[in-house]
Order: sequence, then C-alpha cells, then structure tokens
Amino acid sequence: MLVDHHCHLDYPDLADARADILARATAAGVGIVVTISTLVRHFDTYRAIAEQNPNVYFSVGTHPHKAHEELDVTVADLVRLSAHPKCVAIGEAGLDYYYKTSTPEAQAAGLRTHIAAARETGLPLVIHARDADDDMAAILEQETAKGGPFPAVLHCFTSGADLARRALALGHYVSFSGVITFKKSDALRAIATDVPLDRILVETDAPFLAPEPFRGKRNEPAYVARTAEALAKVRALTLPEVAAATTENFFRLYSKVPRPAAVGVSA
Repeated sequence: MLVDHHCHLDYPDLADARADILARATAAGVGIVVTISTLVRHFDTYRAIAEQNPNVYFSVGTHPHKAHEELDVTVADLVRLSAHPKCVAIGEAGLDYYYKTSTPEAQAAGLRTHIAAARETGLPLVIHARDADDDMAAILEQETAKGGPFPAVLHCFTSGADLARRALALGHYVSFSGVITFKKSDALRAIATDVPLDRILVETDAPFLAPEPFRGKRNEPAYVARTAEALAKVRALTLPEVAAATTENFFRLYSKVPRPAAVGVSA
C-alpha cells in the first residue's frame, strides 16, 4: 500500500472529478490520502471531504502564502479544530520567500503558532519551505530548544542538504514529490539517497508538480506511485520495499490515522 499524505482535494482541478480521482488512486494501490489545509477558515470544506470519503483524512493550518490573512488564528484554535477524528495533522505552515505574498515576519509568526499546536496535540506539523533554508532551520532549532520536540515533516522537499540534515537531527521526516522524477533534479535525488529510509515519505502535492511522464498536466494522488518508483530507483530498492517503508513511516508519524488490518506493524 502507498499513501499520498499531501494533496489538495479542495482545489478546483481535483474537486470537479474527485470521485474518479480517488477511484484511480485506490486502483493504483494508494490506500490513504490526506488533503491539506491552506486556510483555517476553510476547515469545514476539508472536514466535509474527509467525512465523505472513508480513506481520506485532513489537516488544519495556514499556508505561508496566506500567513498575513490568519495571524489571528491561535494555538487554542488549532488545537480545538484538530480534535476532529479525521484531522490528523497541523499545517501546512512554513516559510516561502519565492513568491513573497506574505512577509517573512508574518510567515515566521504563523509557523511558530503551528509548531506550538503540533507540540501540544502530538500531531505532525506539515512544513512548507521554499528559498528559506537558513531561517527555517533556525526556527525549528530555536523552537525545539525553547519548548521541546514536536513531530514534523518537510513536505515536497526541494531545499538543500543542510536543511534536510538539520531537520533530521531534530527527529523530523522528509517527503519527496514528483519533483524527484524531473530531469534536472540530480541534487534532489542525491539527498533522497542520503535520507534514512525510516524518515522518508512520498506525496503528490496534487494538483501541482505531476511526475514524469505527466509533467505539465494535472497531478493526482494515483501518481504518488511514480514518485515511489523514482525513489526506489535512486536507492536501489524495489517498489514494494519503498511502499512498505514509506507507509510504515506514515503511520509512525501520522499516529492518529488508524492502521488498516491488512497493513502489518514492522518489528
């Protein structure tokens, strides 16, 4: 079984054909999908998608592009909303200095709020990091030193090896998307080779970043199998080995998600 722990089923590109998209995911061996929050005020939308689909779960949080819009969201708000049985993560939150749609100060403030919620709930923080490696590593290390550890995953990892190393040292996970299949992603594939196998996840970030040979088209959860295949190739493993490892890692990190009876627990 594979897991797509990060996609956006509420986005129009996926919402218009959601039932068919989820059916294709199941046919491709994707047993669980997590649809990720970008705005807390859209919580009811994410909740409804998860409640309507047995194998779909969701998160609660504010994307860094929108950080300035939801600075009034408190730790208590995130903790309260995350109590829903199918809400299994905090975020996505983080730092993105590429598009500059929200100030670094607003993004950092939002990230620290989400870290506190992840620590209090024990739910994994889904971290978005782009063109902000030094600041991201510093905040993760500062918050750990100040308040103690918290579970987290660097989603759709495209950053440098130093951020991966520093995040792993804090106990966090690293997730790879379809970007790992792109021809010019040699540096990223090298990082994927070095990350310990028990700390890797795979995702789509659908509808974005479709893997080869679908690059440029709409991405969807079924295509997480292509990312897993690419990861297997660079690590000289089989697809079943990568599927087993990344799925086990998912259940370890997303501990609120019930494990299907067919998925065993590794020794």
